[in-house]
Amino acid sequence: MDVFLNQIDYLKRHSNYARRWLSAKPGWLDWLRAHGHEKIDLKAIECLLADCAADYGVEGDEAQFMAQLRLARQRLMLWIAFRDLNGMADLDEVTQSLSQFAQLATSSAINFIRADLQSRFGVPWSQSTNAEMPLMVVGMGKLGGFELNLSSDIDLIFLYEHEGETQGGPKSLSNHEWFTSMGQRLIKLLAEHDANGFVFRVDMRLRPNGDSGPLVCSLDMLEEYLLVQGREWERYAWIKGRLIAPMPGSPDYAHCEKSLDQLIRPFVYRRHLDYGVIASIRDLHAQIQREAQRRSANHQGRSHDIKLGRGGIREIEFLAQMFQLMRGGTDPRFRVRPTLQVLSLIGQLGIMPANEIKELQDAYVFLRRLEHRIQVWDDQQTHYLPDEITARERLADAMGFQDEAQFLVVLDLHQQNVARLFKKAFLLDDESRLDLAPLDHSWELSEAVFPQTSIRWKTWNDGPKAKLLPEKSRLILDSLVRSAAEILLADEGHLKLADQTLLRFFDLLEAIARRSAYLSILSEYPKALFNVLALLKASQWGARYLALHPHLLDYLLNSHTERALIDDPVQYWREVKDNLNVRLDDVAADSDASEQAMDILRITHHTETFITLLADLGIGVEQALPVEKVSDHLSALADLILQATFERVWPSVADKFGLAEDVLPPFAVISYGKLGGKELGYASDLDLVFLYQSDESDCAAQEIYALLAKRMINWLTAFTSTGSLFEIDTRLRPNGSAGFLVTNVQAFRKYQLREGDNAAWVWEHQALTRARFSAGNAEVGNEFDAVRSEVLTQKRNIDHLRSEILEMRRKVHEGHPNPTIDFDLKHDAGGMVDIEFIVQFLVLAYAHQYPQLIANLGNIALLRIAGDVGLIENKIAQSTGDAYRLLRSDQHRLRLDGAEKTRIQLNQEPRLEAARECVLQLWQEIFQAPSKA
Repeated sequence: MDVFLNQIDYLKRHSNYARRWLSAKPGWLDWLRAHGHEKIDLKAIECLLADCAADYGVEGDEAQFMAQLRLARQRLMLWIAFRDLNGMADLDEVTQSLSQFAQLATSSAINFIRADLQSRFGVPWSQSTNAEMPLMVVGMGKLGGFELNLSSDIDLIFLYEHEGETQGGPKSLSNHEWFTSMGQRLIKLLAEHDANGFVFRVDMRLRPNGDSGPLVCSLDMLEEYLLVQGREWERYAWIKGRLIAPMPGSPDYAHCEKSLDQLIRPFVYRRHLDYGVIASIRDLHAQIQREAQRRSANHQGRSHDIKLGRGGIREIEFLAQMFQLMRGGTDPRFRVRPTLQVLSLIGQLGIMPANEIKELQDAYVFLRRLEHRIQVWDDQQTHYLPDEITARERLADAMGFQDEAQFLVVLDLHQQNVARLFKKAFLLDDESRLDLAPLDHSWELSEAVFPQTSIRWKTWNDGPKAKLLPEKSRLILDSLVRSAAEILLADEGHLKLADQTLLRFFDLLEAIARRSAYLSILSEYPKALFNVLALLKASQWGARYLALHPHLLDYLLNSHTERALIDDPVQYWREVKDNLNVRLDDVAADSDASEQAMDILRITHHTETFITLLADLGIGVEQALPVEKVSDHLSALADLILQATFERVWPSVADKFGLAEDVLPPFAVISYGKLGGKELGYASDLDLVFLYQSDESDCAAQEIYALLAKRMINWLTAFTSTGSLFEIDTRLRPNGSAGFLVTNVQAFRKYQLREGDNAAWVWEHQALTRARFSAGNAEVGNEFDAVRSEVLTQKRNIDHLRSEILEMRRKVHEGHPNPTIDFDLKHDAGGMVDIEFIVQFLVLAYAHQYPQLIANLGNIALLRIAGDVGLIENKIAQSTGDAYRLLRSDQHRLRLDGAEKTRIQLNQEPRLEAARECVLQLWQEIFQAPSKA
């Protein structure tokens, strides 16, 4: 017996259905021999339907057409069963081919029905496209997700664009009547049984109002239903909703998909992280479990229902859908439909550990393969393990096991893994959540440890805000304060900070008191509560930032992002930019696209700033980031936001002036100061200069790029419902506030090289040492780099330069008086500004001899280079660089804890006193010693 016949014998042993059809259609055996070893793809399915039409059908004969579809379905089922059972097809091939066939069969049936209806009643006409209006068929459930199993129903919803009358026929019908007739006949063509079986069972219960609603509805009817009556479970259902007719690629598809998406997206996905879905899906799961128990009354136990039972397929799907509903509003990547793709994304983003994702994926594939083997036996829609020993032994063999016992052990392992991870994700273990004790306030805060918070707590409880809260929210608040107090009391090493930390926590609770989803994160995720308290203890600035942007609580649950940020920052920022572009593209076609885009930029900036803050404070990582790395990350984030803003603002400017929107203009954003030196802090202003490249006589260019710069500044500085981005300072441009907002590159060069009437001052060349290209067109950035290099490498009169810089240092010092005896880390003599002025002098005085000094590498690296080339002693270069790092780090910590002035008592900080002495020594050497020619 050859291999093929062995495979056929194996197929027959494991499928009564296959045995019947091969007996009824012996000619199919030769066809299966010819095609059975070929992978089933879309082209193969199209050929299958075409072959069937040629063999069995006469166009226009409904009975014959129904036979075509049914025989095509049976042949496909045999083909899939042959490949699947013999180990030639993976799960994706099985589910994709069934789903593609359903889509093609539906489209074929619609075309068949349409020809008849058109001849009698004409066709509906679309006002928006001035063309025939198609029936819109939405595939829900497994069909929508390309996940059909071997005996699936197909869940469909029938829609049409708008009301009206048909045109072009001997008689007319209302659009509703026309599409209702089409829908009724479509169901018949697909679901009615004849001698050749059926194509698909059709379930229409997911349509608006279910069985009691109209079979078809217009988009206006759907919109009204979703707004007024749409229920929570329908949000889950619509996650999988996919337009299957008109077919993708057809002339009507794009218009129909866009029209549908504009209705469905805001219904399914919220514009914020939606933790409220956890409780909702818990409730729905409980209902399904009760139904599964009822159905299992005649079976040995719920675990035998591999779909709805404990640890079954539905629990994996619910887990994936939870994250989709929770995050899909802010991250479009979660709007994919196949369950395995969602799980992969959850793993890639580190929301769940990789090993848990692997367990879920393995279980899903195992259970779906088992589901197919149960159903292929007799083409029955069942998800129960058979009770008969022989049937179970047959299943064990079909799943690749030696015996039933081994098979059941592995099945149980997968179901236990799913149940455990489902329980963990949905917080079904009551011990993992806060105990919501009766609201009698019988417990009291310790006034000895929490004096300020005790007063605040009593005032809150007696005040109107607390009384207006729902009872459940008050219970949660009460429990959270108590739990936080207990956690802080247990940390004996930081009792001095306990009251301050709890007071900050209370500020946060007040900010989110009416936002039940945020309260849920803290009450249901102990890890989040611990991490919040760690953040509040370490940083007053972080505490305020979190209270302003409570959606960031989500990032206290997972440490994956901080780890990725540290391990591979280049790849990390590339992915952030890609994801930002996906989100911006997602709203580009909406009527309020600009407003939404501005919000997305702000949310992205808030999120990435917060992730950097957590890494900075050592929350979720093994070692806290040094201040240089923090500034690197914040600077990279600012560059990213500037570039995204440039790319998104330009099309509107280009449209106004009739220019190409998809070609980036010769325009660049040059950053100075902290951003230019990559020393940005959490709340730093951005010092920006805007350059463009054009012929100097081109007056229109000035107008175009001035508008671009103004709109960019508006996007960056406007305060929206989601907050703000940056304060922008443009006074470092040529001629300061009196100059043009944007400058031609050639004019910028002449100004800096003092070739015209207006000339740059020495302090402007000092500023240029810390300037760099941040965003825009890279070619213009290269032009700026060339000008910067030319300016900085000029040979200067060193004595005159020294005098100018000393005078500028005196002015800066006068502008920041310090009446106290404390040392100002930045502005006092021996502080950070002195180091910056030293480096700027060395660059301007000696870059013509040592061009490596013009590289924008930061003060510490430039000091090292100065030491290497002999301008200062290497030892002094090293110690001054260390002093700068120490001063920056201490300033950074003081800022994080809310200090407005970064001043300290030197007599209590010997290491800082030594650092200051080192800086003063180098200052004396540089500015009072003879010049090094």
